[in-house]
Amino acid sequence: MSQSLIQAVVFDWAGTMIDFGCRAPVVALRDVFGQAGVEISEAEARADMGKAKRDHVRALLAMPRIADLWRERHGAASTEADVDRLHDAVEPRMREAARTCAALIPGAAEVAADLAARGVRIGSTTGYTRPMMADILPLAAGQGYAPQVVVCAGETAAGRPSPLMMWKALVELGAWPARACVKVDDAVVGIGEGLKVGAWTVGLSASGNGVGLSAEDLAALPAAERAARIEASAAALRQAGAHYVIESVADLPGVLSDIEARIAAGEAPR
Repeated sequence: MSQSLIQAVVFDWAGTMIDFGCRAPVVALRDVFGQAGVEISEAEARADMGKAKRDHVRALLAMPRIADLWRERHGAASTEADVDRLHDAVEPRMREAARTCAALIPGAAEVAADLAARGVRIGSTTGYTRPMMADILPLAAGQGYAPQVVVCAGETAAGRPSPLMMWKALVELGAWPARACVKVDDAVVGIGEGLKVGAWTVGLSASGNGVGLSAEDLAALPAAERAARIEASAAALRQAGAHYVIESVADLPGVLSDIEARIAAGEAPR
């Protein structure tokens, strides 16, 4: 088996390698906001998916409908103290929800194993904090996926879509130049992260936040509705600048072969 020209692939977690449909954060956020007397919709919970959870909470509180409802329920606008309190409540709820949504997405382990066999370094970045990942990491490893580097929310000065988490991952992997590296993510902010680093970016349209359904629920949709939902998700990823958009990580090998050919031709991502 020949060595790859790709130096590293950095994967997101939920909706990319685990948790088809990216369901755990939605469950946790809706539960915590509900306990605070402010019901949020699934669409609102998904709007800023991929950001560090503290930034995600802050973005939710800034939404006009939620801001108005918070003021009505609590008698004042939300503050950074409220952000801290909600984030601290989300963390254990996320850990609980993540444990039940830690199944690998079909193809994830096989793709990672093939990359490792070809000498490609494997890293990951996530909007989850280290405590949120505590149970996920051994569960994923038990299913055959254990990236060499895991960079969590709060471990860099800024989270996604800034490039700092991916830069940290590449530094720890010893992978360079960035034009020989790939970011794989289901969220718009993750595509932004990869673009700002100068890596190739691959968006996942069916398995993640853009559709937001389990594999079973997605398969149960009428064919036309399923196709329309996947296409809407793909359009958002393309609009964000993704170099490639595929449905799930199982489709990645063909894209990586194309990226290798482009690297061999001296091409850099733009």
